[in-house]
Amino acid sequence: MSRGTFGAGDLLRLGLFGLRTRPTRVVLSALGIAIGIAAMIAVVGISSSSKAALDRVLDALGTNVLTTTQAQGFGDVPPLPDSAVPSALRQDVVEDAAGVGSVPDAHVYRNDRVPAAESKGLGVMGVWGDVPSVLGGQFAFGRWVDPAPSAPAQVVLGAGAARALGIDEAGPDTAVWIGGQWVQVVGILEPIALAEDLDDQVFVPRGLAESLGFDGHPTAVYTRVDQDRVSAARDLLAAAISPGRPQDVGVTRPSDALAAKSATDDSFTGLLVGIGGVALLVGGIGVANTMVITVLERRAEVGVRRALGARRRNIRDQFLVESLLLSFVGGVAGVVIGVGVTVAFALGQGWPVAVPLWAVAGGLGATVVIGGISGLYPAARAARIPPTSALAAV
Repeated sequence: MSRGTFGAGDLLRLGLFGLRTRPTRVVLSALGIAIGIAAMIAVVGISSSSKAALDRVLDALGTNVLTTTQAQGFGDVPPLPDSAVPSALRQDVVEDAAGVGSVPDAHVYRNDRVPAAESKGLGVMGVWGDVPSVLGGQFAFGRWVDPAPSAPAQVVLGAGAARALGIDEAGPDTAVWIGGQWVQVVGILEPIALAEDLDDQVFVPRGLAESLGFDGHPTAVYTRVDQDRVSAARDLLAAAISPGRPQDVGVTRPSDALAAKSATDDSFTGLLVGIGGVALLVGGIGVANTMVITVLERRAEVGVRRALGARRRNIRDQFLVESLLLSFVGGVAGVVIGVGVTVAFALGQGWPVAVPLWAVAGGLGATVVIGGISGLYPAARAARIPPTSALAAV
């Protein structure tokens, strides 16, 4: 190697030596970079894990469930006809259908001594068909009500209703007070992801619902349709349920609401990533400050090296490599911390762990850029120090 010429290995060794001589300052400067990278990766990782959990739920529940309700609009809109569920089941595109109808004047109590005003806001619904089966619902205990209109009095509690009533099991010894009579609880549902409004409801056969004042009109009809014909099924269902006035029927897909919620979460994630970017910028400023101070403290070293034949570009490259190494160390630490936070949070929530590779690669790439930008001025300043001035500091 000729005089004043340095290879990549020489620069790397010089850079590592410069960092080892000031460990405390290096740790504090690298910590600023680490916090920024960790924040960005943790936010992206947690968001990705949340989406993965949502995708898993949707894959299990299916995206081919449609909810048919009374259309929302101005003027008087008639309720769904009492033939809505049979009409939906007659369509070739429909694989299964079930419905519920609200009983507005009925209330449910834990026992007959609870004051009438303390209804806890729980609703009562008559049912058509197997609602949990259509919506992909699961049971915590028991089974679904017998949906036949002539079925004996029985109830199934939504997850929220069971919690509000303080009931955690179903069976012959568990009953609630409804309509002036004791009615056996035959089942308790888990939360229903595709119809969260049903969690605070109590479900009864239509015969019991009619004795409580039910008018016979369903409030909502849930249909599971052919996966390849979901869009076509929207218009078909409205016309099938209300042939004369399909505009009075609203058809929505519950999975769209879940996807919309995820999109809303994306906006919040973008904000948090921006905050992580600001933290990363602050860390870069800390690295630049450290390198400027390092140059001032090592003027004597620069002078000696220049006197021994080192060129300006050798001095510049040495300090630039130190800055890059300092930022890279912080970036690696940040990636480890960010991934660790993501894994811990996702496992705590029961989510699959998903850390995008682009986030890790982008984080490390950002540290290289930050390190390069932060080291440019200090490196150029070190290279411009006159040898005579630098040696005067020895």
